[in-house]
Amino acid sequence: MRKKIVAGNWKMNLSLEEAKTLAGELKVKIDHHKDTLIEGAGNNMPEVVIFPPYVYVTRMMDLFMYYDGVSVGAQNCHHEENGAFTGEVAASMIRSVGASHVIIGHSERRSQFGEDDKLLAEKVKLALKNNLTPVYCCGEQLPEREAGKHFQVVADQLLHGVFWLEKDQLERLVIAYEPVWAIGTGKTASPDQAQEMHAHIRKLIRDSYGEQTAENISILYGGSCNAKNAGALFANPDVDGGLIGGASLKAEDFFEIIKRRQENG
Repeated sequence: MRKKIVAGNWKMNLSLEEAKTLAGELKVKIDHHKDTLIEGAGNNMPEVVIFPPYVYVTRMMDLFMYYDGVSVGAQNCHHEENGAFTGEVAASMIRSVGASHVIIGHSERRSQFGEDDKLLAEKVKLALKNNLTPVYCCGEQLPEREAGKHFQVVADQLLHGVFWLEKDQLERLVIAYEPVWAIGTGKTASPDQAQEMHAHIRKLIRDSYGEQTAENISILYGGSCNAKNAGALFANPDVDGGLIGGASLKAEDFFEIIKRRQENG
């Protein structure tokens, strides 16, 4: 059975003290919520993953080291194992400090840093080699959607980025669908639009890898998901959770999204 996941991408935000405060507030809210649950009655808390800036990863690992249900990941990794790449961070380094996940192919990396599917495939390879869970992002720009090319764009990103993997490797991934036109814009894909694309992605997996693999892979929605719309998005059968941006920077908002994921089974 695929996991239900709520992931928080903090991007390039927060001072260290702000990051520690946010993490502490989140722990308090989750602890209090767990204490109020009746055992066996809906205690299906989703997996929570936070993605702080690189320089805070070890601090967040210290805070959540023995904390059940919250994992820490990195926002990116380099496509080479090591070498003269000033300012870059290798997948092996991320794993060495205890982090468990890494975001690969976020729309901002694609658009602002020119990362293409061939490069991202190398990052996926190294993430898996180092026992990291890649959160592989895919999604279309607004002109591509308006031209009716959104399904093909996403299919191509998956084909060239990850569909070269063996079945057991692919099942170690999490996929995040990002309608790029809805990131940081205040716009959100409707629940029907989100479900339509998530079902499309799952069908692509099914066609290439079979039913079992398609059912084992979590697909997250990553386009301006917030506390108000999360419930409607998560009610869809193929939306397994969210990759949350701005709303993950406020403990109250992020926790409300976690609860919406829990309430929708």
